[in-house]
Amino acid sequence: MRNFQAKRPFRKFLESWPVLAVLAILAVFFTWQVIGFWSKMENTRKNREIAENKVMELREAKIKLDEDIKDLQTPDGIEENIRNKFGLGKVGEGVIVVVEDKNKATIPEEENDLFSFWKNLFK
Repeated sequence: MRNFQAKRPFRKFLESWPVLAVLAILAVFFTWQVIGFWSKMENTRKNREIAENKVMELREAKIKLDEDIKDLQTPDGIEENIRNKFGLGKVGEGVIVVVEDKNKATIPEEENDLFSFWKNLFK
């Protein structure tokens, strides 16, 4: 019985209001830290998805550039590239130039509203 009574003051101390208040504050603090960690985890997951998408875009760009390099290693690819960049042609090729007519006749648009009906009625 003495052994039980010797442990009782320590138990009474642990069950006191100040100790319980400190434990409640610690629980709130740790909960707050877990919530903060959770939001950081969400941000990290979003950043990871963005980085993975960027890596996929870069891989696709690399594949396209590799294909362009392979095209430039052939004579036909070099010729096509020069034609596209500088607008050059082979010897004997002709050029067709399309010019718009600056003196194009304009046709007046017909108005289909009530005012134009009365205006045309009294002409």
